[in-house]
Amino acid sequence: MSLKKIGAFGTALAASFALAYGVAHAVAPDSARTGGGTSAHADAGGHGGEEHGGEQHGGGSAAAAHTPGGLQVSERGYTLDLLTPRLTAGKDSVLRFAVRDAHGHPVTSYRAEHEKELHLIVASRDLTTYRHLHPVRAADGTWSTTTALPAAGTYRVFADFTPAAEKDGLTLGTDLAVSGTYRPATPPAPAPTATVDGYTVRLDGTLRPGEESELTFTVTRDGRPVTALQPYLGAYGHLVALRSGDLAYLHVHPHQEAHGTETSGPAVSFTAAAPSAGTYRLFLDFRTGDKVRTAAFTVTAR
Repeated sequence: MSLKKIGAFGTALAASFALAYGVAHAVAPDSARTGGGTSAHADAGGHGGEEHGGEQHGGGSAAAAHTPGGLQVSERGYTLDLLTPRLTAGKDSVLRFAVRDAHGHPVTSYRAEHEKELHLIVASRDLTTYRHLHPVRAADGTWSTTTALPAAGTYRVFADFTPAAEKDGLTLGTDLAVSGTYRPATPPAPAPTATVDGYTVRLDGTLRPGEESELTFTVTRDGRPVTALQPYLGAYGHLVALRSGDLAYLHVHPHQEAHGTETSGPAVSFTAAAPSAGTYRLFLDFRTGDKVRTAAFTVTAR
């Protein structure tokens, strides 16, 4: 899952789904986050494009009509090559991949975004399982990370990065098969609050298609405001949005960066514009007590 302004719906969705992620006052290990609870953070990389000041990945604008990020395996001469096309449900496995240039060579030089070169997101097609992983790159350009996916089915893998030769970042996506007994699931219904590890996160605001709106997440514990959110990859929080159905991708970041040992809380605010009407799944990462936690929300843009 290196924090500048705002991410974009991957590369191009940066042009359509601009969520400027910011902290008003107000995430560590590869722990599984499923449903509305937790997500996994192995240790991932940078997000492509400019992000500070509400800009989107890839330098696009919310008004521009481009293909949302993560829907294409190849774009602008770069291809996501998944070297591990299949995993087994419930087992720790090494996921390997490479980003190849127009000549088929692995990319070995990246711009660091949010303190990392590449961020990797893995989400189940039903949006009940989510992982924000931080892979490690070998000298030959091959990336790898260890993860365990709890259920069989089809997953979408998103690589969010900026090659050193490029000014703007992009997000590429491809499918990953996980073998085992498949039991289809349905994302939770829309709700204003989510609970994870004893923390309650409240979402205020409405996501609107084609129109910017304010989204604010407030973190409390035992009814008391949490005022000690810790910096994670240069900011107090991360937000990833996935559109139900095609899993169009958007990674957004805070308006403010975290410096030194500053802490903040309890509110984290974003400006968001959905590319279309529909159901979206929002995954908010925040860090407390030296642990990254993820609160998941289902929202409807209409």
